Amino acid sequence: MKLPSAISFEIKILANMIKRKLDDGEKGLTGMQGWVIGYLRSNADRAVFQRDLERDFNIRRATVTGVLQLMERDGLIVREAVEHDARLKKITLTPKAITLHEQVIRRFNAFEIDLRSGLTEEEIATFFTISEKLKKNF
Repeated sequence: MKLPSAISFEIKILANMIKRKLDDGEKGLTGMQGWVIGYLRSNADRAVFQRDLERDFNIRRATVTGVLQLMERDGLIVREAVEHDARLKKITLTPKAITLHEQVIRRFNAFEIDLRSGLTEEEIATFFTISEKLKKNF
């Protein structure tokens, strides 16, 4: 007997495929590190903290901690205490990460083009509409 299609299983397969593809990038960056670099770069006008990444990426504290520890070890970020609360650590990109940012952008843009290939604008809009509806079900 064939089981009915499951949305969750299809999403998991796609997520695994995307992760594998993005983790194959240059300079040993993982896809998540690339996303974090892009996020920090686009929010350079404000202080960004770990909790911002947890919230905006919708990932757990332990996951963000691990990603940030690796990025700090690899010289991509620094975490600096802020004056008003020594417990808070502002996350800042290093010059090394800023240099890599353009390569990351090119990689993600090429990947996005690949993802969208063969899809019409209407199908892409439908995907985002359905995605938003699915997120509201949580």
